[in-house]
Amino acid sequence: MKDIFTNRVAVITGAGSGIGRALALDLADRGARLALSDVDVAGVEETAAEAHHRGAEVVADRLDVADRASYAAYSEHVSARFGSVNMLFGNAGISPTNDTYTQMPPAEFDKVMAVNLDGVLTGARVFLPHLIASGDGHLVTISSLNGLMAQPHMSPYVTAKFAVRGFSEAIRQEMLYDGHPVGVTVVHPGGVATQIASRRAAEIDSLPADKQPAARRRLQVYQEKLLKMPPEEAARQILDGMARGKRRIVLTGKAKRLDLLVRLMPERYPVLVAKKMEELFG
Repeated sequence: MKDIFTNRVAVITGAGSGIGRALALDLADRGARLALSDVDVAGVEETAAEAHHRGAEVVADRLDVADRASYAAYSEHVSARFGSVNMLFGNAGISPTNDTYTQMPPAEFDKVMAVNLDGVLTGARVFLPHLIASGDGHLVTISSLNGLMAQPHMSPYVTAKFAVRGFSEAIRQEMLYDGHPVGVTVVHPGGVATQIASRRAAEIDSLPADKQPAARRRLQVYQEKLLKMPPEEAARQILDGMARGKRRIVLTGKAKRLDLLVRLMPERYPVLVAKKMEELFG
């Protein structure tokens, strides 16, 4: 594999936990210099401390990727601090409540889109000039299995992740067409054991009483049956895939099989998925 990490500057959003933290620590071991951010200040500072312990040059900041002005200022701050930026990992994300589209409050839908989609768009907008100027840039976007196949009661998440996939492919083509030295890799994680689902536990108590049992059951099923890959393994596969020149990375064997199902049975798969969701969640 090609060494594309030693002494390169990597920016990681959502680095306070999960895949973001695992990417930061793996990159530290590979000799990268790190700019880490998260809305969870304690979490990102903990990640930074561990990365520093592993020998990395690292800075940690609070960043809300949905705040465009703050994101633009952050990009200039990171560039001034390190002199250049080689990689951006647009990893920050949140999960929605499990409501139908017609029952979901518009503000909830908009919040998910602001973080999961607009955060990726803004990151690319403010950091791509720096990636191009570096001469060996790489943009990494985190989509999802739900960027390959839809799932009921998750409309904002599915919408955002499909859009991230399409955006990533469009930017990859722009970089190729315009001759810019920037690779673009889109990642589709399946069942990775991150905190994006477990954070729902703290939110369930605020739901109407009649919705709480189903929400707790759904969370339990996800944690016990679906979210199996450790984030450290996810990070290793992402970075190894980048080093091999992969531009599309699907994580977990189950996600790869579902991706194949969607390709082979594009009209039939929604019925099969809905049936499986009914079996799992009732």
